Amino acid sequence: MSDHFWLSDVQWAVIEPHIPKVYTGKRRVDDRRVISGIVHRLREGCRWRALPDVYGPYTTVFNRYNRWSKRGLWQQILAVLSDAADPPVTATIDSTSVKAHRSASGAKGGPRSNAIGNSRGGRTTKVHLLVDEAGRPRVVQLSPGQASDIAAAHGLLIASRPSLSLLADRAYDGDALRSLLIERGTTPVIPNKINRVNRHPFDATAYRLRNAIERTFCRLKDFRAVATRYDKTARNYLAGVCLVAAIALWAK
Repeated sequence: MSDHFWLSDVQWAVIEPHIPKVYTGKRRVDDRRVISGIVHRLREGCRWRALPDVYGPYTTVFNRYNRWSKRGLWQQILAVLSDAADPPVTATIDSTSVKAHRSASGAKGGPRSNAIGNSRGGRTTKVHLLVDEAGRPRVVQLSPGQASDIAAAHGLLIASRPSLSLLADRAYDGDALRSLLIERGTTPVIPNKINRVNRHPFDATAYRLRNAIERTFCRLKDFRAVATRYDKTARNYLAGVCLVAAIALWAK
């Protein structure tokens, strides 16, 4: 049992109220056992059929994960956890590139519609995060790997309640983004691009807190199926990232 992941009582208390309770058909494998199997697969990066028998039939674990991802369950849980918490005081946005394994190919709609693109690192997906001062993800989005960071910033901000300040690296230094932040009552803490003519004030001391999002990415990438994308659909990969965020960073 020591090699297997099991949801702690604290983690289960956070997740359990949001799990669908309407059951039909034959007797179900216990939800806590199934979700533990899902997280085990995300942690180890193994194939579904390689799941240990202690989690029940691997087909049951995958089918329930796939069905719940179609409902957007894990994204909803992350949103509920974020809404229940106080608005972030200091928010940070950034992205990380994730290598898309060859097994991630072949989904309907093609690579681009499933957030897989060609960049200098090959076939990659970008994971965009907005985190609070504790490093807890408030918003998670995906894009093809070649997409610019600032193009995803608007969606991240609109999906989150305004913070007093927002930290971001100079890839987010754009007049439109700065104007949006100021309209929302948020102070931009973004270094100026080297070629910027009209330079904005920059608080280098406050900017040191940006390492919170780097620590968050490290925590998420401790899970091998997050650090490398094996899922064909963007929907299933995003569901896995949100589940890991809820378990590892919200239900500690």
